[in-house]
Amino acid sequence: MPAQTIGKQLIRAATSVGANYRAAVRGRSRGDFLSRIGIVEEECDESLHWIDVLVELGFVPRKRVEPLRKEADEIIAITVSSIKTARKNAKN
Repeated sequence: MPAQTIGKQLIRAATSVGANYRAAVRGRSRGDFLSRIGIVEEECDESLHWIDVLVELGFVPRKRVEPLRKEADEIIAITVSSIKTARKNAKN
């Protein structure tokens, strides 16, 4: 049962990344974009958390989720870069 509960949390967080990214791209203002892209960063980080929990509890081998962890890290890096650029452009 714990694996299913954690899996559901992972699915919620991971699907939220895509939904909020889409909303960010369609944002009506820079503030709206920044708000939504910030949620993308948070939800992607939460997804990493739930992946780590599944590994730590022994439900999934670390090697099996390593490609997912790498992709999530890349998405976070891109998202953080986008946030920094948008904030910088807002000041100019």
